Amino acid sequence: MRETPRAEPPQPRPHRASEHTTGASCSGTPHRSDGRPPHTPRGARQPDPLGRPGTTPPVPGRPALLSALVALAVVTWQVLVHGPLARLDERVSRSLVDAVPRPLSELASDLGDMTVALPVLACAMAYAVGRGRRAAALYAGLAMAAVPLLVVPLKEWTARPGPLEPWAQGYFPSGHTATAAVAYFGAALLVSNRLLPVAAVLTAVTGAGLVLRGFHWPLDVFASLCLSLLVLGVSSSRTRRSSG
Repeated sequence: MRETPRAEPPQPRPHRASEHTTGASCSGTPHRSDGRPPHTPRGARQPDPLGRPGTTPPVPGRPALLSALVALAVVTWQVLVHGPLARLDERVSRSLVDAVPRPLSELASDLGDMTVALPVLACAMAYAVGRGRRAAALYAGLAMAAVPLLVVPLKEWTARPGPLEPWAQGYFPSGHTATAAVAYFGAALLVSNRLLPVAAVLTAVTGAGLVLRGFHWPLDVFASLCLSLLVLGVSSSRTRRSSG
């Protein structure tokens, strides 16, 4: 009877833990010695925005998007009826306005100005096009174009006065916060996921500056963050589908 030849060195009987050993550094054993499962299920890893395999794009999942939608609806309702949450928001805002020097808070709030944020996104879009990622650049641009289309009607509908300008209306939600979030996060997703913390810091600084200067109530900023998450989630999802 002919024996079945064995590969050298001898391999253990295959099992699931040994199916993920390709490319792994070995220390004398050709399989996972401890039987630990891989960090990412087989076949679930997707290329990142730069096209490198082995990473998953940071696309918000449905629970996150649903939570953002619910939160946006709740705070909008509270602003419309001037409910307890809106009244608490106003008390908190009065304690925060001018807590830092105005030149500093104004500088922070200017990060959400279109003349500052849009050039950053435009440069990232040009970079993405140069890397052959035209669809991603297109959806990032459409996401930014959606910001005024969503923010302006909400401002007119809620007609919320400002912290320092009670005679004026149209402060909810914050357009500067939405502009900063969509521009900076959109740019980070186009260039490198490593820039996402930078985008988060720039967006947070913008929102804090708007509140500390008295340009917006805290709920104005919070609502814009929820709205931006929805816009970015849809944009990222469409980008992933077009590249898949």
